Amino acid sequence: MVPSLSKSYKGVFPFGIGTTSFIYPDDYVPNVKMLGPYLENIELLLFESQHTDALPSKQVITELACLAADFDLTYNVHLPTDISISSRDPQRQNRAVDTILKVVERVTPLAPTTLTLHVDYDENSFEPDTVESWQERVINNMGILLATGIPGRHFSVENLDYPFELLAPIMAELDLAACLDCGHLILHGDDLQTFFNTYSANITIIHLYGVAQNHYHGPLDQLANKFIAPIMNLLAQFKGEVSLEVFSLAHLEASLTFMEKHWHYQKKYRKIK
Repeated sequence: MVPSLSKSYKGVFPFGIGTTSFIYPDDYVPNVKMLGPYLENIELLLFESQHTDALPSKQVITELACLAADFDLTYNVHLPTDISISSRDPQRQNRAVDTILKVVERVTPLAPTTLTLHVDYDENSFEPDTVESWQERVINNMGILLATGIPGRHFSVENLDYPFELLAPIMAELDLAACLDCGHLILHGDDLQTFFNTYSANITIIHLYGVAQNHYHGPLDQLANKFIAPIMNLLAQFKGEVSLEVFSLAHLEASLTFMEKHWHYQKKYRKIK
């Protein structure tokens, strides 16, 4: 018998709590069937796009839509990471735009709350001319996507391994949303609260997981103690979706237990203070 979560976390937090579609070593539908009774949102991971059956079939999408209604949950979509709208190669740019449009068309029946996008920075410097050329490519390709009628706010651009400020003028011009990945900030030594304060009006989703010895996507109980209070205080100001971006049931259970324990402790502490 396949193990499941021991309790429901629906309504436990003021933000929507969820996780990825790859907790069980199975496809999208079996994962949602197992997770839907216990969580409020599922991050559909569509990381790979270049093989023939990369996207969920229309039948799978129909099943996922029915499950969302049955379990009262929402989906957010992580767009493929094997494409780049910022590439110097025009063919790669075109392939990225075409791929994103195919994904959007396929997942539209699920009414995803956001489409999380990686905008890579593969340049070898941060000289003004290099940055400007990179920004122009991103604006041009995002403009093609938005010209099809997709609202800018539907895309949440994730912070990666370069200064997010490079994206700020693009996001303002195109009215894009942001995805706050706490692990990326921690590993690059950036301040969580400063990032949140700067971009809070644009943040629609937070990716949360444990970080240890420069490894991503572990259970939350791997977090160093110094990060616990800042993350809980940040979450106390957030009303969107939080995705526990882990990839096994053991890591999910540990993360949910960690979340509940420290959330209630920090909530009590804030009331006393």
